[in-house]
Amino acid sequence: MFAQPLSAWLARRGWHYSWVIVALTFFTALTSSAALGLPGALLQPLSKEFGWDVEQISSALAIRFALFGLMGPFAAILMERFGLRNVVVTALGLVAAGLLLATRMSQFWHLVALWGVMLGVGSGMTALVLSAVVANRWFETRRGLIIGLLTASSATGQLVFLPLGAWLIEHYGWRMALLPVFFACSLVAVAAFLLMRNRPSDLGLLPFGMDPAAAAAAAPAAAPMKITFGTPFAVLRSVSGNRTFWILFGTFFICGLSTNGLIQTHFISLCGDAGLSAVPAASVLAMMGAFDLIGTIASGWLSDRYDNRKLLFWYYGLRGLSLLWLPYSDFTLYGLSLFAMFYGLDWIATVPPTVKLVGATFGKERAGMVFGWVFAGHQLGAAVAAYGAGRVRTLWFTYNPALFAAGAACLAAALLVLAIRRQQAAAAAVPVKAAA
Repeated sequence: MFAQPLSAWLARRGWHYSWVIVALTFFTALTSSAALGLPGALLQPLSKEFGWDVEQISSALAIRFALFGLMGPFAAILMERFGLRNVVVTALGLVAAGLLLATRMSQFWHLVALWGVMLGVGSGMTALVLSAVVANRWFETRRGLIIGLLTASSATGQLVFLPLGAWLIEHYGWRMALLPVFFACSLVAVAAFLLMRNRPSDLGLLPFGMDPAAAAAAAPAAAPMKITFGTPFAVLRSVSGNRTFWILFGTFFICGLSTNGLIQTHFISLCGDAGLSAVPAASVLAMMGAFDLIGTIASGWLSDRYDNRKLLFWYYGLRGLSLLWLPYSDFTLYGLSLFAMFYGLDWIATVPPTVKLVGATFGKERAGMVFGWVFAGHQLGAAVAAYGAGRVRTLWFTYNPALFAAGAACLAAALLVLAIRRQQAAAAAVPVKAAA
């Protein structure tokens, strides 16, 4: 309805419609991931009102992370079958409904159904797979940069709404804190319904940066692989004997364990144990989000040019050292700011090099679904940490063992990525030419 005239208007001014798709994807990831991050500020308010302990609440949030990840391999199929617009609108609708209905919850099973199942499925329908699909369909050049930008929005969205949420909790109660994210999801869903399109060809365009002569030469290409709901399992079987797949799956498991599951979910509660109130703790998370936006976009740029194994080595290594140092920061403004900078810069900077390695190893045709399984590992790791750190806190009244375990796991991941064959890393980092 509005996409075609807007595309023509932008073309007259030298802009490609792919940037509209990037903006819609950016805000889809930002708002849906904000719904994933917000419950981290609600552990103590929910515990006080309903009497649920941190371990109980964490178990519901672990279900959310697990479903969020396990939807990944099937998200590409949903997008292929039903189109980007329908999937994005449905996903945001589920997330918004889960938030709004939660204002009326009173039983623990309500929490599991709304924030475990609805938020997990809704956010998982897009997740990072949407970013990979948009980058591959709408861009011929600058894919690493686009993946970095869109990935950054996902991680940043989990953090930037938290200071406002914590302030609303403190002054108006936890139910009021849900409304800004609900309205943001609803607004982006309307914009996606009006403007999102599936492929450049829907608007008579080529992907950004594609040479028309090259497109004409590639026209008689073979028919794409037939996609069914059994395809993800077939793809998983086909890569299950590949060492690189399991290295990427395992290191991404550690990535999720050390970010979404641990820091995103438990950081505010961790700071509360150290005597820091929710609003300044949430502000530290927002600071991480700002540094993450810089770090992940830079990571996308770097992943187009340098050895992706070495990038991952540094990202995991620095993250591990920052987690090991956190218990000794004394939770002062200086200590937490230093942690927010180093940890935030590589919060999810691991994604662009991992996506590039998946594409270089398994080919463009299977990259989306293979990365979906790798991303499932990320969210399973997040689920383990979301529940495990809550269990540790209940048993020992401190998060320190969970922080030390996550830090050590990150150092192990830094060494593990170096076992990926050098040829695959070199294929993933092909110098790019500036697009017109």
